[in-house]
Amino acid sequence: MRLKAELVESQKTYQSPPVESTVNKLRRRLFNSPLDTVITITSGFLIAYLIANAIDWIFLSSIWSAEDEPLCREATGACWSVIDARHRIIIFGLFPYDEHWRSTLACIIMIGTIVASCFSWFWTTVRLGLLWIIGFGIFYVLMHGGIFGLSVITPERWGGLALTIFIFASVSIIGMPLSVVLALGRRAKLPVIARMVGLFIDFFRSLPLLTILFTTAVITPFVLPGWLLGDKLYRVIAGFAIFFACYQAENIRAGLQATPSGQDEAALTLGLNYWQRVSRIQLPQAFRYSLPAIVNQFVITFKETSIVTIVGFFEILASGAAAYGTGQWTVHYVEVYAFIGFIYFMFVFSLSRYGAYLEKKLRVGHV
Repeated sequence: MRLKAELVESQKTYQSPPVESTVNKLRRRLFNSPLDTVITITSGFLIAYLIANAIDWIFLSSIWSAEDEPLCREATGACWSVIDARHRIIIFGLFPYDEHWRSTLACIIMIGTIVASCFSWFWTTVRLGLLWIIGFGIFYVLMHGGIFGLSVITPERWGGLALTIFIFASVSIIGMPLSVVLALGRRAKLPVIARMVGLFIDFFRSLPLLTILFTTAVITPFVLPGWLLGDKLYRVIAGFAIFFACYQAENIRAGLQATPSGQDEAALTLGLNYWQRVSRIQLPQAFRYSLPAIVNQFVITFKETSIVTIVGFFEILASGAAAYGTGQWTVHYVEVYAFIGFIYFMFVFSLSRYGAYLEKKLRVGHV
C-alpha cells in the first residue's frame, strides 16, 4: 500500500505539460514581438495580393476557347485558347492524328501501372516485376504497333507527354534492377569486382547527363558496328538508365551500410546462403533506410527527361515550343509553359507526397 501511495504521489508530482492550443501556438510563433507582428501582417497582405492576382489571371479574366482568341489581345488574364487549340501537339507530339487514341490509352495504362505499384500488395519481386513487364509491354505495343492489326509507328514519330512517360518508365524498369546489381557488386568481398564496379559507378557519376546522352545519340554510331546500334531513342534510354542506376546504386549502398552487420552474421550462422541473406534481410532494410533518397532520384529522373530534347527528341517541352511557335500563338508562350509546368507538378508532387507517406508509414528516421 505504501508503494502504491508513493507511485500515485510521483504521478501527481511529474505531470506531463499541458498541450498548447493551436491559437496560442500561432500567437507565439507569428505575433511574439512587435517586429514579428509587422512581418506577419506584411507577409499576409503580400501573399493575399499574389493569390488574388493569380486567381484573376488564371480563372476570372482568362480566355478559354480557341474561337475567342482575338479577345486575348484585350484581356488582362491568361489566354488558354492556345491550350484548347494546340493541346494535341503538347500531349501527342508528332504521333499520327488518327492514332491519338493509342497514345492516350498507352499513357493511361502506364500511369495506372505506376499507381498500382504503390500498393503494398505488389511489393514482392514476382508481383512487381510482372506488373511492370505487363504494363510496359502493353504500353509499347500500343505506341509501336505492328501486331493485333495496329499500324507501325516508329519511335521518331513519338512525342509529347507519351514520349516523356516512355523514357521515364524505360529508365526506371532498366535502371532499378541494374542499380541493385551495382550496389551489391561494389560491396563484393572480391576486391577486383568491388573496385571495377566502383570505378564504373564513379566514372558515370562524374559525367553530366547531357554528355552521356549526346555520346549515345551522336558519337556511338561511329564506334559500334551497325548491327549493334539500334534506334537512337533506345541508345539514349540505355545511357540514361546507366546514369540513373549509378546514382541509385549509391543510395542503395548507403542503405546496405546502415543495416547492422550482426543481422547478416546471425543469418549466416542459421545456414542462409548469400542470395537468401541479400533478398530477405539486407535489401528490404536497405530500401527502407534509403527510401527518401530513392524517391528523390525518381523525381529528378522524371524532370531530367526534358534534356532529351537536346539530342533531337520531341518530348513534352519540345512539343510545347512547337505549340506556340506558329501563327497567332507566338505571344502566348507563358500559358503553354504554365500548362506544361502544371503537368510536371502533378507527377513530381504525387511522387514526393507518396514518398513522404511511405516515410511516415515505415517510420524512416525514427527509432
